[in-house]
Amino acid sequence: MSDIFREVDEDIRHEKYRRLWDRFGSWVIAVAVLIVVGTGGYRGWLYWQDTQSQSAGDTFLEAVSLSEAGQYSEASQLYTELGSSIGGYPALAQMRQATDKANAGDATAALAEFDALSRDSNLAPALQNVAALRAAYIAVDSEPYDAIADRIESLTGDTDAFRAAARELLALSAWKNGDAETALTWITALEDDAETPQDIRQRVTLLGGLIRGQTGIPAEEGTAQ
Repeated sequence: MSDIFREVDEDIRHEKYRRLWDRFGSWVIAVAVLIVVGTGGYRGWLYWQDTQSQSAGDTFLEAVSLSEAGQYSEASQLYTELGSSIGGYPALAQMRQATDKANAGDATAALAEFDALSRDSNLAPALQNVAALRAAYIAVDSEPYDAIADRIESLTGDTDAFRAAARELLALSAWKNGDAETALTWITALEDDAETPQDIRQRVTLLGGLIRGQTGIPAEEGTAQ
């Protein structure tokens, strides 16, 4: 008797499964197809990205080689091609193009490009800061202290990664513009910072000695901000 009941239970289960399949089978197949297609598409997209990234990297390295060889026109063509590439290559290409203009003697165009990049909110903050520093390096010989400070004084905080470079530029700009006390203030801030790179420390120590020798300002009067 138990065998009969078991067979009836099996028949009922099979009938339920058949009805469920008749009702939802097409949806199950559709979902399975979507999963397969989606997985394949995602893998294809990853492969495409990897291929594009490798190609952009090769183009960038080729352009840099041309730049270092002084072939700025040829390099510029490759940097322009990278404008539509993925990842960070468009921004890097713009930075290199601006650098090439500076190296080629067109400081005005280079300064304009670096200033524009430093204000470009689409760039990563670190790249904006690098652009601001590059602009300040170009402008330090021709613009007043306030113009340099507008670009990079925000980078001089005690925990800012670029503080040493920014403080050195501000010290140099202040000295060039005849403000010895402000120059010594930034020099002292660098000397008091244990994380100031050795090469910068050596340069500002020499500059500080020169300024104090010219002005007679004692070392203790250059106090950190």
